Amino acid sequence: MGTPNDQAVLQAIFNPNSPFGDLDGLELGEVADGEVDEDGAFPQAELEQSKGLELQGVTAAEAGDFGTALERFSQAIGLLPQRASAYNNRAQARRLQGDVAGALEDLERALALSGGRGRTARQGFVQRGLLARLQGRDDDARRDFERAAQLGSPFARRQLVLLNPYAALCNRMLADMMGQLRSPRNGR
Repeated sequence: MGTPNDQAVLQAIFNPNSPFGDLDGLELGEVADGEVDEDGAFPQAELEQSKGLELQGVTAAEAGDFGTALERFSQAIGLLPQRASAYNNRAQARRLQGDVAGALEDLERALALSGGRGRTARQGFVQRGLLARLQGRDDDARRDFERAAQLGSPFARRQLVLLNPYAALCNRMLADMMGQLRSPRNGR
């Protein structure tokens, strides 16, 4: 059921209690202070049904049943096609199935619908940044992580540090120096 890295990313995206809490797959909780209520514009009955379908999709994905997960996310999208959240979730399931093009397409739609603001956009930028990193497109990844960090993602901030070539060089130099201090050369 995927590589260990896929498992870690799946855990991070779909488990709201994971250490990467800013990557939770569903935004079913209360709206945080200062955040826009992204779901306020949708009719309550359809919204609850859509969230229920997404929850079923997340449960299926966690169990490794990506076919059912994709089906539930697509049903949620069919119900409320202007709601960005289900596109983010379907993008993650698509990526875990190896459909990177489909995942990117869903993320573009989610980011357009969210207007680049709020929790859904933050999650979309993080996911698109992760895909860019996987494809070796570090400049694109950096841009997406910068946007996610501006929207309050601690995970994106950590990724930006990892992508900083100067930080990587300093870390390597520091590691070399510490290694020399731990095992001084003979004759000193």
